[in-house]
Amino acid sequence: MPPPCPSALADRVAAFVAEHVIPHENVLDAGGPRADAVLRELRARARRAGLWALPLPAELGGQGLCLERYAAFAEAEGASDHGPAALGSAPLLDVLMLRRHGTARVREAYLTGLVAGDLRTCYAMTEPDVPGTDPFLTATRATREPDGSWRLTGRKWFTSGAGGADLVTVLARTDGAPPDRDGLSLFLVPTDSPGFRLVRELPVLGASGQWEIAFDGARVPADHLVGERGAALAVAGERLQLGRALRCLRWLGQAQRAFDLMAARAVARTGSRGPLSSHQLVQRHVFESLLALRTTRPLVHEAVARLAAGEDAHVEVGLAKVAAARTLQQVVDAAIQVHGAAGLGPDTALPALLRTGRAARILDGPDESHVTSVARRVLRGYA
Repeated sequence: MPPPCPSALADRVAAFVAEHVIPHENVLDAGGPRADAVLRELRARARRAGLWALPLPAELGGQGLCLERYAAFAEAEGASDHGPAALGSAPLLDVLMLRRHGTARVREAYLTGLVAGDLRTCYAMTEPDVPGTDPFLTATRATREPDGSWRLTGRKWFTSGAGGADLVTVLARTDGAPPDRDGLSLFLVPTDSPGFRLVRELPVLGASGQWEIAFDGARVPADHLVGERGAALAVAGERLQLGRALRCLRWLGQAQRAFDLMAARAVARTGSRGPLSSHQLVQRHVFESLLALRTTRPLVHEAVARLAAGEDAHVEVGLAKVAAARTLQQVVDAAIQVHGAAGLGPDTALPALLRTGRAARILDGPDESHVTSVARRVLRGYA
């Protein structure tokens, strides 16, 4: 049976996230065995509802929706940080990367399990004391062994989801020395490999989910090289462009969620001078937030459209990333202001959304990096 039309699908996804995912956010945020059990139940519900793995390849067990059709409901799915995991789209970047650049053995061993939700992956690029926006300084080293396998030595940090991952994709140097632009390769490392180690969890503004990991001579089979030797940046570039666009869609979903909370509060909250909605300063918060949402959304979807068409989208993705991160932070801040003290406490999602909004301006490259990169590209056209 073909998937329903995009608008109907978006409504169903939004309803699923609102009714099943959001009520369990506190448990899912805490992690641990209880969170794992809740996530399994949510995934079973998503399968029964026909909403499982919508954008993942059909031949691997997904529903094969193209990027533009997925974008039509990715905001609704991303209204909760846990929406993509609950609905099975979280491994999209890894599945696409390994399907295109993985060896035959890697594709056979892992892809079906990733789409089914039986395996979890993470991506390790950033290193301690090295700017995350400068991969040429990567110091993690991969050394070739006589039998063709590789030995990885180094440390990564701010690796999302490493604590529960079965596989980690690692950027490592196979040739040359920092800051050589060549000689960087990607490896897929099973986390049960001897020499892989979880060093510590790195809470981000108090929230869990980020980790520092180490490779103490971890052995990696020869056929777990992802792409060609020395071609990591080309593969990573594909992944990062799409990943940033997907994050933007999810940030928009969270900003819309904050806007809805703000508007509902403004209408419902009444004081001695009438409802908050009658106050001009509150109306200004509503207006400015709506303006940010309405002006950011076209930028994000333009970036998605260019990526879907296989066109260069560096400028569009850069604009979208900065705009979406700023919009999320702005709208959530306004919503907290309208809620007053209640917006700082545990009874709404606003503190968690504010944390995400602030982190968004650094994740996937700080705003400053994208501002500089976009400006340079534009100015080169006038040189």
